[in-house]
Amino acid sequence: MNKFVLTVKCESARRGVGAAIAGYLAKRGCNVTDAAQFDDVDTDRFFTRMTFVSEEGMTLEALRNEFPETAAAFGMDFAFHDEAEKTKVVIMVSRFGHCLNDLLYRWRIGALPIDIVAVISNHLDYQKVVVNHDIPFHRIRVTKENKPEAEAAIMAVVEETGAELIVLARYMQILSDEMCRKMSGRIINIHHSFLPSFKGANPYKQAYERGVKLIGATSHYVTADLDEGPIIEQDIVRVTHAQSAEDYVSLGRDVESQVLARAVHAHIHHRAFLNGDKTVVFPASPGSYASERMG
Repeated sequence: MNKFVLTVKCESARRGVGAAIAGYLAKRGCNVTDAAQFDDVDTDRFFTRMTFVSEEGMTLEALRNEFPETAAAFGMDFAFHDEAEKTKVVIMVSRFGHCLNDLLYRWRIGALPIDIVAVISNHLDYQKVVVNHDIPFHRIRVTKENKPEAEAAIMAVVEETGAELIVLARYMQILSDEMCRKMSGRIINIHHSFLPSFKGANPYKQAYERGVKLIGATSHYVTADLDEGPIIEQDIVRVTHAQSAEDYVSLGRDVESQVLARAVHAHIHHRAFLNGDKTVVFPASPGSYASERMG
């Protein structure tokens, strides 16, 4: 049986939305296996995600083509997805490789079911690692003088590979406003959660010197506002006075890697919805492959 996901966004307080969706699927021989919904009274937006199986062989194309009539009655913004189709991803990295290596490992063991179509870097540090995974590696140098040309080269890779998502795995270059707008909702970044207190070089050393007791990481969608995009995932780890600055760095790398992986996981499974300046992120289903393998 084909397994699909349907995501819907619309205005709040539209009575009968859930019933209309369920009725549409039932009439076409589809059985809902999981459903989540949220009505945000602050933004006046309603969100729902349903997973279902097609027990009578309905194709994704047919479901998409026949749903607009139902959607129009409620002003729905909707999308159908095939669970078997993997999201095409471009990973971008600079000289800190912990997030890249973590993503590659999770991808290799099947815990992160994506199709990594390219890795882009402004350095050569991880070329061998990437090539050894049989993934195309692109070095695109970025300077103040060539930034427009470099970004055009990056977008050329994205377009040629058909990438649907860019993951900034500690890519230490600021993207232009134009690129952020063009790829809105399709670029995920990770950074430590010391901002705005500890900026610039060696933030973990700065945190150690100030006796910080919590180390955290934030993963978010990229916008033109630096490090202020809608948050997808966050986490923290406690530290004590007995730990060293090196411990802070090591723990920080771990939490950054985990948070980024969980954010990517939520996105590729269509559990993350943009909701103005924030997000709605539905949890993975209990006992699902995702919750078992991602932790």
